[in-house]
Amino acid sequence: MALTNSQMNTIMREYDDRRREAILDADRRLHLVYEKVDGYKELSDAIASLSIEHTKSVINKSTPDNSLSDLKQMIEDLKHQKQALLVNAGYSEDYCLPRYTCPDCKDTGYINNEKCHCLKRREIELLYDNSGINRQAMNLSFDDASSEYYSGEDLDNFLNSKEKAINFTKNFDNDYQNLLFYGTVGSGKSHLSSCIAGSLLNSGHSVIYFSATSLFENMSEGTFGKKKDILEDIYNCDLLIIDDLGTEMINSFVISSLFTLLNERLLRKKPIVISTNFGLEALRDNYSDRIFSRLVGNFKFCHMTGPDIRKL
Repeated sequence: MALTNSQMNTIMREYDDRRREAILDADRRLHLVYEKVDGYKELSDAIASLSIEHTKSVINKSTPDNSLSDLKQMIEDLKHQKQALLVNAGYSEDYCLPRYTCPDCKDTGYINNEKCHCLKRREIELLYDNSGINRQAMNLSFDDASSEYYSGEDLDNFLNSKEKAINFTKNFDNDYQNLLFYGTVGSGKSHLSSCIAGSLLNSGHSVIYFSATSLFENMSEGTFGKKKDILEDIYNCDLLIIDDLGTEMINSFVISSLFTLLNERLLRKKPIVISTNFGLEALRDNYSDRIFSRLVGNFKFCHMTGPDIRKL
């Protein structure tokens, strides 16, 4: 699941609006020049007439090649005269041209049938907007996950977890994996999850990032309320990240929903990243043997320990 057809249509409407406004704005400036610069409109009309004559001659093949060259040269000469009039009147040479937001694709979104860099960026921005993660993650990288606060066994745990997170991201499209970060509060679990999210969002994947509390609230709305589409997004996005599992109010609905979610995404081979402050025994005791069995059988465990980095 990347962007839906509806989301892509929304983006392309934005491009249509930008392009239309750029052309209308250029037209307003052109008519201003017609009013202020004597002779400019007449030159434009002469160029238009000669261009039509040239086109007809090419299509009908009724004019000798040397005459076509003469017509082309006349058009070029008139264009130079227009430019001179514009500059002498104090305007820039491109004053009457459309000012596109992206001059590379001229606000079409495409260059030679390939997506322009601006369209790719807009798609990523929309993915971020729908992901639930702060756009600051766009600039996060695993280089930001520093080991300076760890030592001894804590350092080994961190480096092992970071390596698994990097490999998870690098091999995302070819190697189906799920990760579970668990351990002490503030040891960097959420930060590594955010690095994974940022990397995959920037490569155009759909990521949904929920705190555990928000996840089950949305699943409740999807089951009993008006957000009927949210469950399909949760089950089918490229990556689902559940942050701080265990901070939600654990009850029968939460346990049932978590089991269903795990089953659905495992069956669809849709990766999940979970972070939790619970240890393994606490996970089993709070979420049932059935859920714990799914985690043990389908997740790579990343144990993280150490001081609370947020305080440091």
